[in-house]
Amino acid sequence: MNAESIQGWLLAVGVPAEVVSIGAEADNTWCLLPTEEGFEVFWREQGNRYDWAAFTSEDVACHYLFGRLVWAQVVRGAVGVLPQDTQPKDGQVKDAQPEVAPSEA
Repeated sequence: MNAESIQGWLLAVGVPAEVVSIGAEADNTWCLLPTEEGFEVFWREQGNRYDWAAFTSEDVACHYLFGRLVWAQVVRGAVGVLPQDTQPKDGQVKDAQPEVAPSEA
């Protein structure tokens, strides 16, 4: 995973594009910025950086950001364990519609 592909991966799990800024700082977004030493990941709000983390590897920075945002999706119920009737029995995944949290319907 890299800075070019992370947006597509996040969209695939339901993270809105406007929640992430790749390569530039923007308020009310998770930012992924390249630096001389590697990459920074942080939440920016009202010009301030929160939950800042630095990485020497682009891949590790992207996986960190992906993990944080997917965890947020799991906590709010947008992503989770498939219902029993869609669990794979022979290594194949049935076509399943993602469950939508009541607040999203």
